[in-house]
Amino acid sequence: MSSKHPVVVYGASGYTGRLVVEYLREHNLPFVAAGRDADRTRKVVESIPGIETATYDVVAVEHTVEALSELFEGAKVVCNMVGPFATLGHEVAQACLNAGAHYLDTTGEQDWIIDAEAKYGAAFAEKGLVLSPGLAQMYTTGEIAANVCLEQEAGLETLDILVLWKGFPTYASTQTIFVNLLTTPHYLENNEYVAWEGIRGYEVAVPGQHATALTLPWGGTSHPVWFKNDPRVANVKVLGGVFDRTLMEGVVQMAQMVEEQIKPLPAAERQVALSKAAEGVQAGMPPRENPRVNRSIDSVYATGPLSHVRTVIRGNCNYKQTGLLQAYGAHHLVHGRPLQTGFASGCQAFGHRRLLGVLQSFGLVGEPEVTRS
Repeated sequence: MSSKHPVVVYGASGYTGRLVVEYLREHNLPFVAAGRDADRTRKVVESIPGIETATYDVVAVEHTVEALSELFEGAKVVCNMVGPFATLGHEVAQACLNAGAHYLDTTGEQDWIIDAEAKYGAAFAEKGLVLSPGLAQMYTTGEIAANVCLEQEAGLETLDILVLWKGFPTYASTQTIFVNLLTTPHYLENNEYVAWEGIRGYEVAVPGQHATALTLPWGGTSHPVWFKNDPRVANVKVLGGVFDRTLMEGVVQMAQMVEEQIKPLPAAERQVALSKAAEGVQAGMPPRENPRVNRSIDSVYATGPLSHVRTVIRGNCNYKQTGLLQAYGAHHLVHGRPLQTGFASGCQAFGHRRLLGVLQSFGLVGEPEVTRS
């Protein structure tokens, strides 16, 4: 079946997919909730408070270009929640191109973002469509903070970005973490990708507290990709993680084990070995976020030869931030034109001040704290 509604949420039964649906309801956008199992998807959607006020359909769809192209026909926007994206994103992106629909996802996989730009960016631009992977709190809110720094003055060419949040990764986020362990993270230096040397944890100073936090390059993140070829920026490094030190110590140990024991294996054996290692640590469905508990901090130092600006954005409920960013992106694309077509970050497609205002209007982030020296 083709879509009768302007938005398709593919993977709507997951933790983040449900939140996207919630915010689509609040934006009064009709949608199709799609997944492999229609009964499971329907059960999840029907449990959302107030869903009876929304206009939606629930459908089952096979993960093939043909089936997805047919489903997306008639839709304007697809919010893809089905990862790992490096493995499963190609069919969705191609189906969006076939159907003439904009593509949004929540990926944290740097290799997928680089690959998606190279393989699909020009084709999306030619059709006047947006290809925006990584529209999510862990990436977009930090990108907003970086752009707040950059608008302060010219000459700030180096971005040092820190992203931290309090909570537990969902099942899908855990999958992304393990996929990232098999890849090589990169930062941006003089507008070129440079591989991080080795795998280890990094202690960072956290704004507003005396204790430090343990972080990782987190797969490199999307920021180096988004700012590559940006005439304002030459260098981008990103560190991130969760506030729970015990959890982060486990991730660092796992990363080191993968580097030493799994990466040297033949390609055919790596995924099998990684799956066995992951069996004991897969995350289940975390509890619904509590703004008094689930906090986030996005901190950016922007420096130049003679200047220095820092921006800190404090927020709460990072998965809710992601759901809202996806829903607003869909809302913008259904009712208006993007600022940039083809491959585009959230800020490039919708504007960093607009996205900041949306997050603030729902009480999910505070006013950016900007300091100069």
